[in-house]
Amino acid sequence: MKSINIKDIKKLIIMAIVLIFAFIYISEIWSFVKFVIKIFMPFIIGLAIAFVLNVLMNTIENKWFKKWKVSIKVKRPISLLISITLVLGFIVLLLLLIIPNLQNTISLFADSIPIYSRNLQNLLNSWGVNTDIISEIKEILDSLGNTLAEYIQNHSNQLIDATLGIASNVVSGFVNVTIGFVFAIYFLAQKEKIAGQFNKVMDAYIPKKRVNKIKEIAHLANKVFANFVSGQCIEAIIIGILCFIGMVILRLPYASTISVLVGFTALIPVFGAFIGTIFGAFLIFMVNPLQAIIFIMFIIILQQLEGNLIYPKVVGKSVGLPGIWVLVAVTLGASINGVLGMLLSVPICSILYSILATNVKYRLDEKNKTNKKVQA
Repeated sequence: MKSINIKDIKKLIIMAIVLIFAFIYISEIWSFVKFVIKIFMPFIIGLAIAFVLNVLMNTIENKWFKKWKVSIKVKRPISLLISITLVLGFIVLLLLLIIPNLQNTISLFADSIPIYSRNLQNLLNSWGVNTDIISEIKEILDSLGNTLAEYIQNHSNQLIDATLGIASNVVSGFVNVTIGFVFAIYFLAQKEKIAGQFNKVMDAYIPKKRVNKIKEIAHLANKVFANFVSGQCIEAIIIGILCFIGMVILRLPYASTISVLVGFTALIPVFGAFIGTIFGAFLIFMVNPLQAIIFIMFIIILQQLEGNLIYPKVVGKSVGLPGIWVLVAVTLGASINGVLGMLLSVPICSILYSILATNVKYRLDEKNKTNKKVQA
């Protein structure tokens, strides 16, 4: 009994030292973690792409090829090719819907500038603003334009540096996504072989009991993330359809384009539809400002319905997480790491929730057994 207490005390001392060290050097540790993440970012992106494609690929392999007895060497590349084609096809379709409408809207806005100017001048005149004040406003606007031009000339070096920095980030992001996409293809093509190699390494260096626990958690994580992706896609489709129906009823322009975009951005949990709202409001505003206000009000109502009813029920049910904890997870994830935090918060919290629920059930069962023995 004494040796057990000494071991527990040693563990507590070590944990306390580690926590104190982490607290003192938290900024250095966090910088190191960000540096490591930056190095491995292409592979992190690749794993994310692989996981999303894997959900679609498994569906094709297990359902489409179920009736035909085809070897894995044949159906794997076909399923992977179909999955990639469907995803890229959807992205291309989205761009084909958005870009022409955006071009038409910009052209319409450019052609309507003289009309807007005349309407504004008539509005000012109706409010009793005379032409002298209007001329002064024009002069102020012209002076602001000249001031902006002078600022750009005087700070051209800073602007060039900022532009190069943005361009560098864009190029870096494109390279990371490209490498990640190639890595995802290789990973999915040989996922069974890679899993077997990981199992051998764990069996060689980790006790069997812990290996079984790791495999159990990995299986749970895979199931939860797969259900999360499926639930998120279903939720996005529901939002897109509801948005289209609402826009048709309200007779708003660009109903199909904006609905597809709102549905696509709804893949970002709870708050994603607002991203599509900004673009949709801009398109409608160029046609009719009043209709743009109506559209924003409609999306706010739809977003409340989605965030408080549809998302917790559809996605929360698919990952086994109660609706209230879905909202808590998304809010905390957004505050910690923005969009990426929102995407990962729900499945991670669902995994932790499942592990905790299993452990609580196990401990309660053990206590009940102990109580029964004592009573006997």
